[in-house]
Amino acid sequence: MTADTAGDAGAAENGFRRWRDAAREALYGPDGFYRRPGAGPAGHFRTSVHASPLYARAVARLLCRVDEALGRPPALDFVDMAAGRGELVTGVLGALPADVAERTRPFAVELAARPEGLDDRIVWRDEPPEGVTGLLFANEWLDNVPLDVAEVDASGTPRYVLVRADGAERLGKPVAGVDAGWLDRWWPLPPEEGLRAEIGLPRDHAWTAAVATLERGAAVAVDYAHGAGARPPFGTLTAFREGRETAPVPDGS
Repeated sequence: MTADTAGDAGAAENGFRRWRDAAREALYGPDGFYRRPGAGPAGHFRTSVHASPLYARAVARLLCRVDEALGRPPALDFVDMAAGRGELVTGVLGALPADVAERTRPFAVELAARPEGLDDRIVWRDEPPEGVTGLLFANEWLDNVPLDVAEVDASGTPRYVLVRADGAERLGKPVAGVDAGWLDRWWPLPPEEGLRAEIGLPRDHAWTAAVATLERGAAVAVDYAHGAGARPPFGTLTAFREGRETAPVPDGS
């Protein structure tokens, strides 16, 4: 891969931009993957929510434990981050004991439009409510917060990876500032050409903001992960289409 030594301006003129910007539009733009009507993500891949009703039951049990720890408050909040089509929050409501369900205020946080036929009790929002008392649950949300990708060039310098809507890539400017600091701390790249990392700072910020909405209770993030000492050498960026893993192309499909 060649580096854009003149900077990112010329690349932008040719349709190249950083992965974070490209992914944001492809996933969450007006016609983005997560905002389109229809089956949504479940038409292309399954999470634990889709695989078995046991998952929703386990989350319901966790919510009951939080309820007990809080002294059974008059109103118990359940916030489902990145709610998809409301599958998890619906399953949790159906699995709660009647006395807990009566006090539960369910929130589904999602940028897509509210699906038809959803339980009227569920409040559909594009951001979490403030002052949550209960459980904020983020199931496979953080892995969909857009971020930049870095790749080491021939001189051993990590550079931003630029991408076009058709998936073509090239290297841009060297990673600098807080992004470089994050890489040094959490995903240091040896000076070996072609090694890659994802700069997770936006996900740190997103999780911090979500947790800040919690007044009393618990916040849980469930996602794929790897330790800082065992980072995959070429990153984790991938895509799925109709159940099959495929090359990521930021065109919304």
